[in-house]
Amino acid sequence: MDSPKAPTRSPSTPQPNPNGTAAAAALAPGMSPELEQTLALLSAHRAVLGYILIGRGHPVSIVRHAGVVFEGEQGRKYAGAIGRIVESVQAGLEEVHAGEGDADELRFLRIRTKRHEIMISPGARPLVSVPVPVRVLTMRTRR
Repeated sequence: MDSPKAPTRSPSTPQPNPNGTAAAAALAPGMSPELEQTLALLSAHRAVLGYILIGRGHPVSIVRHAGVVFEGEQGRKYAGAIGRIVESVQAGLEEVHAGEGDADELRFLRIRTKRHEIMISPGARPLVSVPVPVRVLTMRTRR
């Protein structure tokens, strides 16, 4: 009897989203060398299952991804869920800091579950330095 296996990493060649928006399609060729290097380092790490770049918009669009965990329908589910999580946290920050002239802003979010760790960088800083704001999601297995 075979036991269920965790998703395996593909030899991660980044995949642009074939169904992306025009803004998302324009982003891929113009990515900074620093971003390319960071994504390559993430993909090469043995514990990282993959990454996904998600454009800000409604609905969210997948700009680029690597790793089988973010392919197809599963990738679209992650993209939608991460978009909702970031919006919810940002709304909570705005609610807490209402009336204080200078609003707070979500910079980095780390979610640890029993099986995985998800790291989200929702803005152009600190990880992504590209013209169009994107969200970065990295998933890795927990030891």
